[in-house]
Amino acid sequence: MSAAGADAKASAWQVYRRLLGHARPYRGLLLLALLGALLEAGAGTAFLGMMKPVTDETFIARNTEVAMWLPLAIVGLFVVRGIAGYVTDMCMGKAARSIARDFRVNVLGKYLRMPGLRFDSEPVPSMLVRLGSDSDQVAQAAVDAAKVMVQQSLQVIGALAMMLYTSWQVTLAMLVLAPPLSWVMNKVAKRYRRIGHRIQESGADLLQAADQALTGQQEVKVYGAQELERTRYRELADRNLKLAMKVESTRSIASAMVQLMGSVGLAALLFIAGHEAVKGRLTAGEFVVLMTAMMAVIPALKNLTNVQNVLQRGVASADRLFAVLDAPDEVDSGTRVLDRARGLLEFREVTVRYPGSERAAVEGVSFVARPGTVTAIVGRSGGGKSTLVKLIPRFYEPESGQVLLDGHPLPEYRLADLRRQIALVGQQVMLFDGTVADNVAYGEMHGADPERLALALDGASASEFVRALPEGTQANIGTKGGRLSGGQRQRLAIARAMLKDAPVLILDEATAALDNESERLVQDALHKLMPDRTTLVIAHRLSTIEHADQVLVLDQGRLVEQGTHAELLARGGVYAHLHGMQFREGA
Repeated sequence: MSAAGADAKASAWQVYRRLLGHARPYRGLLLLALLGALLEAGAGTAFLGMMKPVTDETFIARNTEVAMWLPLAIVGLFVVRGIAGYVTDMCMGKAARSIARDFRVNVLGKYLRMPGLRFDSEPVPSMLVRLGSDSDQVAQAAVDAAKVMVQQSLQVIGALAMMLYTSWQVTLAMLVLAPPLSWVMNKVAKRYRRIGHRIQESGADLLQAADQALTGQQEVKVYGAQELERTRYRELADRNLKLAMKVESTRSIASAMVQLMGSVGLAALLFIAGHEAVKGRLTAGEFVVLMTAMMAVIPALKNLTNVQNVLQRGVASADRLFAVLDAPDEVDSGTRVLDRARGLLEFREVTVRYPGSERAAVEGVSFVARPGTVTAIVGRSGGGKSTLVKLIPRFYEPESGQVLLDGHPLPEYRLADLRRQIALVGQQVMLFDGTVADNVAYGEMHGADPERLALALDGASASEFVRALPEGTQANIGTKGGRLSGGQRQRLAIARAMLKDAPVLILDEATAALDNESERLVQDALHKLMPDRTTLVIAHRLSTIEHADQVLVLDQGRLVEQGTHAELLARGGVYAHLHGMQFREGA
């Protein structure tokens, strides 16, 4: 075997051994399942042993006494085998599903602890594949495949033991088939593992393409792109089909080879057993035992070959899940305790660069945002506005420079304390499937007093439409707030920010996608939210920031202008140009 092949095999074993470590909390269930499997295999082996008296005593010696109790003994054996099999299946099933649940919960928790850059590099549909099918494949590899391997291996061992006991000469002659059989199973395992990764990645691509087409179905229809999206999805589905057929081909060829070798073994058994019978060393009953045992071994070996598919796909899925679980968390090494900040924000020569990008997203930006003031950030699309404000809750980390809060660099604070100081209202409001109250009193605010909740809704100009809902604050708003209009969703997000009452407020183009009436209501709510806070506003419509204390103009990641609305207009630079363009568009 080549060094690369040895490494791959060692790696597969290391992944599987680590995977079995996740079964440790369920070792009681697994031990009970093993006991059931042993009883099941023992009953099967005892049945094989009974073939000798069945043949010799019933059909040859015509012993009526034996003929009476043998059928009852066989029924008893199968009752024991059935109960033992049920215990094994239930215990293994409970352990497997529990492991899948643990992986889902742990991987979701891990994603929520990862840096913001992870969500830029891995699409959400790919994450959903890891949480869904990958976790199921892992459970099947960890326990379901192990169940088949244990049950079938014990059955093979029991059958071989009975064959050795009946005629060791015949059995040893049969074992010459073991090396080629082992070679086939090893080749099959390596091929399954190689294809397994590609199938899971293909599944993620399929889910992502479907998610994009269905989420953007309005654009797809308006631009007549149904056939384009269907063709794109068909190409990905064809690739997935080809990979799946490679798995089926491997499984089928391997099964055929196992059965072929089994038939060769059966022929050898007939030849050698016939020779032993002629010599008087083998009775008819012993021959039936050997034949029945051999017939039991062949399907068991076939099942062991087929389970390689499940096992290797599970190992590939485990590899993908461990890659997530082993990824670094957000850096949270700060020790400075922060109860409530004053809200003094300072950027000192801050530069941000995305991995693999030559041009900095933000370069050398310096400014101060003081408590009780509004800082507006404007500029063309892609100028670095959103990147800049994402540094405050530390969704991104600067490549160089510092961001300070109340005179201390942000990394000195514990992440939870830092983020407790920040309220965020974005253009794309994230609401969750639940009630109005659940979405406003969200996270650490869960269970807030009804009076505080009502005040927040009043302040956000949301009370009127909430009272009109059938169940008021207990009304369910649907997935992502789908039962509400855009303006209503924005006002609930503002109510959430009001209830949090954080000293730093970030508004990321909070009114850009609203109609005039909704914008007016949201602007009124924002004006009630802003006083006595450090407010940073990413502005799309420049008319909404005329009263800002300072305006920062970003262009290609650089801070090119800074001043009040009036000062920047008088300067006649980039801001004046942008303002003039919007004024002409409005006219």
